Amino acid sequence: MYSSHLTVLESSASAHATSSVFQIPQLEASSNRVASWRSITYQEFHRHVEVYARHWTRVLRSDGIPIKSVVGLWLSGFTYTDVLHIYGISRAGYIPQLFSLRLPNPEVVYELLNRAGAKALVYDASFETILSACPVPVHRALYTEDIPVVEESLPDISRINADETAFIFHTSGSTSGSPKLVHCSYRWLDVVVQKSYSISMPRDFSRQDVTVFMGSMCHIAQNFMLIGTLQHGSCVVQPTVIAFPTEELIDMILRCRLNRLNQFPTFLAGHLRKSREDPKLLSLLSNLDDVLYSGLPLSREEEQWAFKNGIKLRNLFGSTEVGGMLLSGSHERNPALLRPLEGVSYAFVPTASSQGESAYQSTTTLYELVILAESPDCPDPSLRHADGNFHTGDLFQEVTPGFYLSRGRDDDWIKSENSLRCDTKAIEDNVRTTCGSLIAECIVVGSGRPSPVMFIEPAVDMDHDKLKKDIIRKTRQFHSRRYLHERITSTDMIVVVPRLTLPRTATKGNIRRKAVEDAFKTQIDKIFGCA
Repeated sequence: MYSSHLTVLESSASAHATSSVFQIPQLEASSNRVASWRSITYQEFHRHVEVYARHWTRVLRSDGIPIKSVVGLWLSGFTYTDVLHIYGISRAGYIPQLFSLRLPNPEVVYELLNRAGAKALVYDASFETILSACPVPVHRALYTEDIPVVEESLPDISRINADETAFIFHTSGSTSGSPKLVHCSYRWLDVVVQKSYSISMPRDFSRQDVTVFMGSMCHIAQNFMLIGTLQHGSCVVQPTVIAFPTEELIDMILRCRLNRLNQFPTFLAGHLRKSREDPKLLSLLSNLDDVLYSGLPLSREEEQWAFKNGIKLRNLFGSTEVGGMLLSGSHERNPALLRPLEGVSYAFVPTASSQGESAYQSTTTLYELVILAESPDCPDPSLRHADGNFHTGDLFQEVTPGFYLSRGRDDDWIKSENSLRCDTKAIEDNVRTTCGSLIAECIVVGSGRPSPVMFIEPAVDMDHDKLKKDIIRKTRQFHSRRYLHERITSTDMIVVVPRLTLPRTATKGNIRRKAVEDAFKTQIDKIFGCA
């Protein structure tokens, strides 16, 4: 029998029935601050999932939609109710196709629904006014108090075909104006259960672990972490926002007994910086059992400071297509080094980008991480290369046998502050095509930022404000189809500099993306209010 999120929930609901699985913020009406945290037990969660499952069984059957059909869910993914809709539709025997609020263009969503063969769409109420001409039946995601309790039979979760699709996610960046479908089979999900179990292993089995939402349930990271949380009878706190302030983190530690912090490094870095000036905060962070970050690098300075001050920091390297792949913290002398998780089959293949005009020293051999076809977490064949393997494009340096440091990517993708990917080359190609007579050179940067920033060297002598407005006007259609974190829709996100200002390589004269990030860091900080 293959394990899944549903078998994990059923087992944990029996073993940890009265333990808290979620803590939900209850806000003060006047200040919008957290007045208290409401606890949801495993038993309640399991019962709520089945109530939602029976509701969706009746609704979708009335639409004439058979089980094992794909059903789109366009949700924030940040709330307990969202978890219930996702797990409920899955428990009813359907295949959730997950869209986040960061993809607000309904035309792109409709295209993706069509490509997946989806038969219905469940949507967040915030999209009520823009949904029109949807090619499938639509249903608003209701709150628990509005979900009727009905009697409907549910499928046997132990009788599944390992090769059937359990979920459909989407790559977090757009390719040719649209994300790719990421089909996740039950066979692949079984490996996620195993990997997340080891990553979420408690340090102290005498007490319940309490962690926090890392991101949206419409993306793989939080799904992965929640499955690990459930297996150990642990609890997860729903913050008011994913980029929760340090004051809320302290509240979660003191009132919710949070002892494991999972966060994207852009947000974690803010807490670390504040702890340099706040000994009490530093004490709270260093007393946590685990501080795990994922999605993109934490600066070496922040990382080394955390290690030096006793913060139990770990880096989980992963992707939408594979889930968690490598984990730091096991090397005796250098806790920053990564190594592959147990039970996988990966190859580190030397890449040509480690030679010549790489942004890295030419004396350092770089290896691309390749997920071999025989590895149980190798993604769907539709995402693999001609050799049958999945080439991640992620580069690593082998520091000591079997241990690695991440050295970026072998392509033009960057990651935003919440670890979602952005194809910079596609943006650059579009602006060259639509505004070629106006620009001499351009480059898009923004690693770890909320959105990309474009640097322009103009081809003509004209007012910079007018140039930026013309670029926004000419590229508006292109950006309307992209995720929110991929868009450049404001002149504030365009910086015009004199000709030949941008850093270039010595021989070919190519503009160096990382060098631009470094050279103009202060200016980029000001754009995002970080200065």
